[in-house]
Amino acid sequence: MVTELEKKWQKKWQEAKLFESNPDNREKMYVTVAFPYPSGAMHVGHGRTYTVPDVYARFKRMQGFNVLFPMAWHVTGAPVVGIAKRIERHDKWTMDIYKNVHQVPEDELEKFVDPEYIVKYFSSEYHNDMVDMGYTIDWRREFRTIDPHYKQFVRWQIRQLKDKNLIRKGSHPVKYCPDDANPVGDHDLLEGEGVGINELTLIKFPYEDSYLVAATFRPETLYGATNFWLNPDEEYVKVEYEGEKWIISKLAYGNIIHQKESMKIIEEVDAKDFIGKTVQNPITNDPLPIFPASFVDADYATGVVFSVPAHAPADYIALEDIKKNTQAIEKYNLQEQIDNIKITSLVNLKGYSKFPAKDFLDAYNVTSQDDENLKEATNEIYKKEHAKGIMNENTGEFEGRRVADVRDEVIEKLLNENIADKLYEFAEKPVICRCGAKCVVKELHDQWFVKYSDKEWTQKAYDCLEQLDVVPNEIRSNFEYYLDWLEDWACSRRLGLGTHMPWDEKWLIEPLTDSTIYMAYYTIAKYMKDINAEDLNDAFFNKVFLDKDGANDGSVNKIPEDITEKIQKEFQYWYPLNWRLSAKDLVGNHLSFHMFHHAAIFPQKYWPKGITVFGMGLLEGQKMSSSKGNVILLSEAIDKYGADTVRLFLMSSAEPWQDFDWREKEVNGIQRRLEAIIEFPQKVESLIGEPLKLAIENNAPIVEKPINKWIISQINRKISTATDALEKFQTRKALQSSLFLFRKDVEYYLNRITIIGEEEKETLIYLVNTWIRLLSPFIPYATEEIWDTYNDDDVFISTLDWPVACEDLIDEKIEKSEEIVQDLAKDIKEIIKITKSNPEVVHLYTAPSWKYEVYNIAQEVGKPNIGEIIHKAMDANLCDNKKELSKFATKAGKNFNKINYVGVVDEVSVITDAREYLESEIGAKIEVYDKPTYDPQNKAQNASPYKPAIYLE
Repeated sequence: MVTELEKKWQKKWQEAKLFESNPDNREKMYVTVAFPYPSGAMHVGHGRTYTVPDVYARFKRMQGFNVLFPMAWHVTGAPVVGIAKRIERHDKWTMDIYKNVHQVPEDELEKFVDPEYIVKYFSSEYHNDMVDMGYTIDWRREFRTIDPHYKQFVRWQIRQLKDKNLIRKGSHPVKYCPDDANPVGDHDLLEGEGVGINELTLIKFPYEDSYLVAATFRPETLYGATNFWLNPDEEYVKVEYEGEKWIISKLAYGNIIHQKESMKIIEEVDAKDFIGKTVQNPITNDPLPIFPASFVDADYATGVVFSVPAHAPADYIALEDIKKNTQAIEKYNLQEQIDNIKITSLVNLKGYSKFPAKDFLDAYNVTSQDDENLKEATNEIYKKEHAKGIMNENTGEFEGRRVADVRDEVIEKLLNENIADKLYEFAEKPVICRCGAKCVVKELHDQWFVKYSDKEWTQKAYDCLEQLDVVPNEIRSNFEYYLDWLEDWACSRRLGLGTHMPWDEKWLIEPLTDSTIYMAYYTIAKYMKDINAEDLNDAFFNKVFLDKDGANDGSVNKIPEDITEKIQKEFQYWYPLNWRLSAKDLVGNHLSFHMFHHAAIFPQKYWPKGITVFGMGLLEGQKMSSSKGNVILLSEAIDKYGADTVRLFLMSSAEPWQDFDWREKEVNGIQRRLEAIIEFPQKVESLIGEPLKLAIENNAPIVEKPINKWIISQINRKISTATDALEKFQTRKALQSSLFLFRKDVEYYLNRITIIGEEEKETLIYLVNTWIRLLSPFIPYATEEIWDTYNDDDVFISTLDWPVACEDLIDEKIEKSEEIVQDLAKDIKEIIKITKSNPEVVHLYTAPSWKYEVYNIAQEVGKPNIGEIIHKAMDANLCDNKKELSKFATKAGKNFNKINYVGVVDEVSVITDAREYLESEIGAKIEVYDKPTYDPQNKAQNASPYKPAIYLE
């Protein structure tokens, strides 16, 4: 259950309209995150996704920015239609997932036969979970992508692209669900998100009255084919296609029929009957024996493979395997054919042998065709030969030319001679629709496409990328790759929820195409409830978003001028978008589309300014997956641990772009830390012996005692680090500073102070007041409660000023002084432990001034040049004992960069001031010397700056 404390603050924030963002005279900060597709319950992986922007929004709000953080629900597309169908037929797996993983009550599940009810149910659940997590969302801007007002916005967007000649009609291979009879995008998939579609060349090898048809990425290697591979454990069929008879696998037929619709099965054939026989190489006319191979995947391409062992690691290793397989050789009588195999080299690759396939097998330590490294070896050789390979004398007319330059010519030659055909196939399998069906590649005709291949448009997208920040910056190269790589995108569907193409009503606009610039719609969404959706036309949107009058379709703006102007000003205040946050697997589609569409539709001043990407979520080391039941629901986590604990763990376990791992043991540890923070103000109150009062103004007190100066210095250093980290979305680093290291300093400080005077009282109050502000973006409920308990002003901590580090209060010498004390306590305890002694007195000898002078010389030299340090120290005549001077100068040269030298510190004064603390820590009397007036074991000679020598007595 959500706690009473959490409900209390939710209600107070709501009543105060605290997170409703309206234009004013402050600098704005507009942050959005990918809106969710609510086809299931929210889990802790989603929790991480939406907590990151909330922490950032809270942080920027405390810095004085006017922050907008909106939310909506992406319900376009076919996934929920598939779910509704499966619920209707009581599919066992689906019913189990929704009952036991998503925890849908039986009476609600019965209503899931209506796809719109599914999205209504789960978007309401998402909304509630986000409220419970304490997100600072402006809920006035909430919408679903099937709302009539939003549909009008989508129609405007798609017409903008068509008017700019960026939409075309044609044929194109797409991911396709045969059960739904509909193209699918990544949002429609259970498995296979981000998988590309490859174009393969089909080579027809004559065999009796038919052709064995093999697919290849590398048709130029046909010149070096040595044999054929079939998998004798799989089913094959003879089919008729355009007057020819082809032999392919039965599974392949089930895929290919969606591209070559006239293909029909004639009969089933047994692969074993082909083993040991030969086919003809259509380009060299050489006979190629057919061998058995387990690596042949009957579900990939045609299930038929020709072998080029010189350049294909799988073929080379399979050939080696068959040579050792005496059982298969005997069964199919293959010995003579195997003995006659002559491997032919086709491509010269600098730095590799005549047969580079073997080189790559050795490099990846591949020992059989079932080795998991075989795929890596294959990918690497294909890339290298394509980039740097030169065709050799065995390739006829193509000799001496780059592989990359001849591939298309070889394909054209084979097609012209009717030796080849084309086939599209997934780069990886399986690709599974959310309806549960296995997807195929289908070539769709009469389909609408967004022309991402357009060169001028691609350049504008590059220009957009150039002017925005990317977090982390190393992802920028991924964007550069995808912007150039993107092909035309099928932007329409036949089935699902969504908006119809305005000029072709039989098509629906697909989910990614309708969600590229919705950030602009958020800025005006709060006005939509008072406007008739039918009055929203291109003229209205042109005026609001582009400051243009009229529209290409001749429509005029039906909204009153004063209302239009008000809406336009709201958009102009919030745009451009400051930050867009989304998952790293959307770099190659949604986030790239986001740049393309903004660059096409809006003037440059409204292009987005920043993108941050997220890593994935793990659960106890395993990838989170709702479809596999491997998730913790966010509502469950909140009920068990409380929202603040969940937020704290999700933000501290990894940086946003890294994968995080939800581990119960670690979550429990975070909960204990949170409890300690909540109890801390009460502890301070008991220490100072009077009621704790926290003020809105939070200035550091003026103090004299070194230990108080030290903690104030540490606090300001932590403020600086946390602030810098949050500016870069480094939530883990920010918490490392403002929680974990801060707490360590606090514990040390409380142990270090021996009396609580007025200075300590003021310091402790400053400490609490600063600490809860630094933690407020992460644990809003706890910090609001602490603030409310110890402050009488009618203000929220969420609106207080973010602490600003005062550089004058960060004192390196004070910090070094306390480091000396800490190290001394640790070193003395260690010596006592090793020597098993029980000293009455500990004598401490500080370094003489000449040793500090050597360090000053080392600092002046600026680099670890030991010879120069010794030379300058000798010239300065710092010590009468030249041998000792040389020895210490050598040591200084070696150690200088490790000690963080801050200059001369009065170590005697530092130790004297900390004497009471050290004596209580060690249980012995402390004596400190600047000159060794008593040194029976001559320990003083070991003293270095910041490292007093120690003698136990």
